[in-house]
Parts: sequence; C-alpha cells; structure tokens
Amino acid sequence: MQSSQAKKYQMMTETPIKRLIMKLALPAIVSMMISSIYNMADTYFIGQLSAGSAAATSATAAVGVAFPLMSIIQAVGFMFGHGSGNFISRALGRQETEDAERMAATGFFSALIAGLLLSVLGLSCLEPLCRLLGSTDTILPYAKDYIGIILIGTPWMCASLVLNNQLRFQGNAFFSMIGISIGGIVNILLDPLFIFALDMGIAGAALATIISQLLSFCLLFIGILKSDNLKIRLRNFTPKLRFFKEMFKGGAPSLFRQGIGSVASTCLNNVAASVVEASLADPAIAALSIVSRIMMFANSLVIGFGQGFQPVCGFNYGAKKYTRVREAFYFCVKLGTAVLLIAAVLGLCFAPDIITLFRGDDPAVIKIGSLALRLQCITMPLFAFVVLSNMMLQTIAQTVRASLLAVARQGLFFLPILLVLAYTIGLFGIQLTQPIADVFSFLLALLLQGKTWKEIRKLEEYL
Repeated sequence: MQSSQAKKYQMMTETPIKRLIMKLALPAIVSMMISSIYNMADTYFIGQLSAGSAAATSATAAVGVAFPLMSIIQAVGFMFGHGSGNFISRALGRQETEDAERMAATGFFSALIAGLLLSVLGLSCLEPLCRLLGSTDTILPYAKDYIGIILIGTPWMCASLVLNNQLRFQGNAFFSMIGISIGGIVNILLDPLFIFALDMGIAGAALATIISQLLSFCLLFIGILKSDNLKIRLRNFTPKLRFFKEMFKGGAPSLFRQGIGSVASTCLNNVAASVVEASLADPAIAALSIVSRIMMFANSLVIGFGQGFQPVCGFNYGAKKYTRVREAFYFCVKLGTAVLLIAAVLGLCFAPDIITLFRGDDPAVIKIGSLALRLQCITMPLFAFVVLSNMMLQTIAQTVRASLLAVARQGLFFLPILLVLAYTIGLFGIQLTQPIADVFSFLLALLLQGKTWKEIRKLEEYL
C-alpha cells in the first residue's frame, strides 16, 4: 500500500500539469457526457410515447418533476462523496494513509445508510412528494410511476456517487469512467426495451435507470477492490465527530448546490404551473425540463475538466505546491471557456432543431424550449470560471466561500429573480431567470476567487 501510494503522490505532485490534467480529465469528461446522455435518454424516449398526444408531453414533464428528487439523491451522494474525497486527496498529499482509509469507509457506509432512509421516507409519502415537486393533475400519474421506482434504487445511487468520487480524488479517473460509462450505456439500451418492447411506458424508463445505476455501483466497487486504491472495509467505518466534521467541510458545498438545485427546480415547476395559462403549463414544464438536460450535457464538459482538476488541486495543496494549483486552475478555466463558447454558438444557431429531437410534434414545447435554450447559451461560457472556482474552494476546504458560491446560481440569485420576473412578465420572465442568475454568479466567483488567491500568495511567502 505504501509503495503504491508513494508512486501516486509522485505522479500527482511532479507530472507536468497540462499532461496530468488531461490524463485525469478525459475519463471524467467521458463519464460526465455519458451520464448526461443517459439522463437525456429518459426524456427522449418518453417523449416518443404516443407521439402527438398530450399524454406524451405530460410524461415528459413528469421526468422534469422528478429532476428535483434526483438532485436530492445527488446532494446526499455528493455530500459524502466529495466530503470524503476531498479529505482523502489532502490526506494522501500529506501521506497520511490510515486516516484516508478510515474516511473512505466512513463516507461509503454513511451514504448507503442515508440513501436507505431517503428511500423509505419517499415511498411512504409518494403522492404528496410528487405534488410538492410540481406535478399537475395530468402529470401526477406519470410522476408517481417514475419516482416510485427511482426511490427503490436510492441507496445504491447514493453509494455509487461516493465510490465514483473517491476513485477520482485518488487520481484513478479511469476506473471511475468504466463504472459510470458502462452503466450509462446499459441505461440507454434498456430504455427502448422496457419502454416500448415490454410496453412499460414511463415506469420502464425508471426501471432502466435503477438497474443501470446498480450495475455502475457493482463495477465501481470492483474497481476499488481490484486496483491500488484505498479499500472499503467495514472495520474502517469510523462514525466519529471528527470525520463527519471533515466530511461536512468538504461536502457541504455539494450538498447546498444540489439541495438548492432541487428547491429551484421544484419552484420552477410550481411557478410555471401557476403563472402560465393552463393549456401551456405541461408544455412549459416539459420544455424547461428538456432545456435543463441539454444544458447539463454541455456543462458536463467543463465539470469533467473540474473533476480532473480536483485531485490535482487536493494533492498539491496538501503538499504545499501552490504554484501547481494555480497553473492547473487557469489551464482548466481557459480550456473550459473555449469549449463552452463553441457549444453556445451551436446552441444559438440550432436551438429549434435540438428541442425538436425530444418533442418534435409539439409546437408549444419547441417554441418555449428554443427561446429558453438560446437565452441560456448567451451566458453559457461564464459557467467555466464559476464551476472551477467552486471546485477549487471546495477542495481546499474553504467551506463558507464554496457553499456561498454553490448556492448562488440556483438559490441566492435564481429564486428571487424567478419570483420577480415570473409574476411581472410571465413565461418570458421564467425563461430569462437562469441567464441573469449566471451573470451575478460569475461576478461573485470573481470576488471570492480573488480573495482566495491573495491568501494563497501569503502562504507562499512562508515557504
């Protein structure tokens, strides 16, 4: 163990930054893109149900209603995954292997238990939950079918996110990619089989999701066992306050980001249902759901760069190699901004064609979705600096700043802007909300990141 960890330390602290980032980021980008594709797959295939009918639009909207729940599941998984992973990377940077092993086990088993509690709670109040998430009367039956099955898979979905992040933070993005990618491909293959061939409809999409997530969980766990990573052992499970405090410091920004994302999506669905005229409520929720999945796919490229950056940041910050942290950050920001600029131009030019892929026979969905997508593309390139700043602050345990930036985009700015614009100018106000929130989030990221670099320069003076 010591020998393999020593080699990993050398790789993370001495390999040229650009080569190291690309080595770690490429598998992460592949994982994120495949994850985004299979998230869009449910929306795409469900949109083909009873093509031309209102039922298909309601079913598509049900996937949007389920999105806040998925954010809650991810919030729990990322809380324990990022919290334990950040600690692990810094501990390995300091060459404290025993503490890293205890944190790995504690993060994994804590997520498994939390996922089980979420599952039981959600299934015990399924219909009120669906209503809370924004279901209209026409969406409710589809939402119950979809969400009820998703809740069954919650324990291994949470635990899978922990394994994925622990692998990444140890600098083994390849094993993470294999687990996530194979699960995603299986999900894409199972969707048409269950939805159409077995005539299960929207329930088939949910079943395909939890089966593929279970497969990812198994593959990731095998990757942990078969590689030179820290092993997950029950005897290392250490539910002590010290470890939970460290996990919260590293994972709180993810918990707040995903949690506030869930609140924002729920509010968006409910506001759309109340502000938009009744005949357009389901198409509006469906269109906004489609746009959110498309934006997730585009942004997954930058998140992939960020996931390659985080272990480099954690190891080198722990080893007090601050110049390498700075070089890695700006390399990822420049590359991420360039990629998003290209994606934004494509989105502006082909927005109606992109929305048509999902609900090509519903003019209302195409009209609403196209404008929302184009507006969000205008500010899309700003996302690179925001997300990489957030990831860096989180990795170096700047918990308050990271948490503030994490809740800014869809909470601190999004929610008040949504309520003001939706109830003053209606649907167009809803479509404008996210790009305006993105501008304010970018300005906040500039401020917080500037303060952090000043503090790091002071640390360098003492070396």
